[in-house]
Amino acid sequence: IEPQHNGSELTVVLALATLISAFGSSFQYGYNVAVVNSPALDMQKFYSSVYESRNETLTDSVQTLLWSLTVSMYPLGGFFGSLMVAPLVNSFGRKGTLLFNNIFSIVPAVMMGISEVVNSFEIIIVARVIIGICAGLSSNVVPMYLGELAPKNLRGAIGIVPQLFITVGILTAQVFGIRNILGNAEGWPIMLALTGIPAVLELLLLPFFPESPRYMLIQKGDEKNARTGLQHLRGWQDVEEELKEMRVEEQSEKAEGQLSVLKLLTLRSLRWQLISIIIMNMGQQLSGVNAIYYYADSIFGTAGVKENDIQYVTVGTGTVNVLMTLAAVFIVEASGRKLLLLIGFGICCGACVILTVALSLQETLHWMPYVSIACVIIYVIGHAIGPSPIPTVITNEVFRQSSRPAAFMVAGSVHWLSNFTVGLVFPFIVKGLGAYGFIIFAFICLVTLIYIWVVIPETKNTTFLEISKLFAKRNGVEILVEPDESKMKEAGVRDDKQVAITSL
Repeated sequence: IEPQHNGSELTVVLALATLISAFGSSFQYGYNVAVVNSPALDMQKFYSSVYESRNETLTDSVQTLLWSLTVSMYPLGGFFGSLMVAPLVNSFGRKGTLLFNNIFSIVPAVMMGISEVVNSFEIIIVARVIIGICAGLSSNVVPMYLGELAPKNLRGAIGIVPQLFITVGILTAQVFGIRNILGNAEGWPIMLALTGIPAVLELLLLPFFPESPRYMLIQKGDEKNARTGLQHLRGWQDVEEELKEMRVEEQSEKAEGQLSVLKLLTLRSLRWQLISIIIMNMGQQLSGVNAIYYYADSIFGTAGVKENDIQYVTVGTGTVNVLMTLAAVFIVEASGRKLLLLIGFGICCGACVILTVALSLQETLHWMPYVSIACVIIYVIGHAIGPSPIPTVITNEVFRQSSRPAAFMVAGSVHWLSNFTVGLVFPFIVKGLGAYGFIIFAFICLVTLIYIWVVIPETKNTTFLEISKLFAKRNGVEILVEPDESKMKEAGVRDDKQVAITSL
């Protein structure tokens, strides 16, 4: 007799698929965010020596331009990567896209590794665009793949694992960037090239794991492989219940086909879901998290931390980030998504306000710099438990199979464009407003918090149909639960305000 399961345990296959895809793809996103921070001065020296070896003089303004290109080409590549999400995941599948995506990591890793040998800084700037494409794809495809592999009671926890690996990637780059390790004139090309290692590992190991069963059944109509994949993932034979739920979703979506981004933008039944993921992704990136990281060194410097010790304090904040994201993995199923988002944005808003006060009183009160350091750490804690990890989890949950690729494409584009904007605009905000720049971020956190409070429902442990119902009223549509396909088709043509979804 086969033991009774409810299909909701974390099996070895599911755990390994999660770890391999998150390490192979998400880790690189974090690593390449932080990798150019520590060796910045050594890399700039390399840029000017290359420039001068061509018998030209490098002015300060050209030097600044070249460096901002090196930094900002990465989120620009991320934006291009996001635009490729829907066509790739629909043609190659979720796992197939992750394997294909490794090209965009291994090629630039080699390019950056040989940049010093070939005496070219242009090769680094081009490589940063390509590695950005890799990050743009992985930041959308890994959560989609894992969200479709996970049973509903583990969807939140498994959905946060990619974000956990992003923070581990940032921390790894910060540790490697310590001057005695690789953050020096000899070590930086090696440090930039190391990003190829997770990609090679993923290329070797991920083929042994199943493709998303939802993709196999709903998009490919391949029930045999969908069943086998589910049996491996759940660790037992009887997966009928889950397959039944997928078949119902398949029937209700046959009429829609794969939604394009254009169709998604015009569908009334998905209007508030779409507005919500746009606002959450803008809030996540424009809440100042990148600026805090960017500004941390100078905040620590003004707080009297010795120049050589700043790198260790930075590693400390990176560690806090990892630990708090790890905590979110364990509490998200109990606390729910909405509460973590509200607490997170609330903490970030408060930290930005206090940081503004602390920075402006720094000269007058000798203990104020320590308040600034505390604010940075509290801000990182707040961002790590909600605003960082939860938006991709919610994007996965509020869209169904036919609209999910297009939704991730929109969410990813907003995410990377906002990231790019902060990177470009923040240095000017600092010049113009100084410490008061953080008030802008506090305001953005507050607006996002109010929106989440009013609009976003709790989605933990609910089926995709129940989540559609939660949004139906706000969208001004009716969800018709039909027991069979023939009735559903009649329902589908009744009028614009009715959306047919068969019962799950």
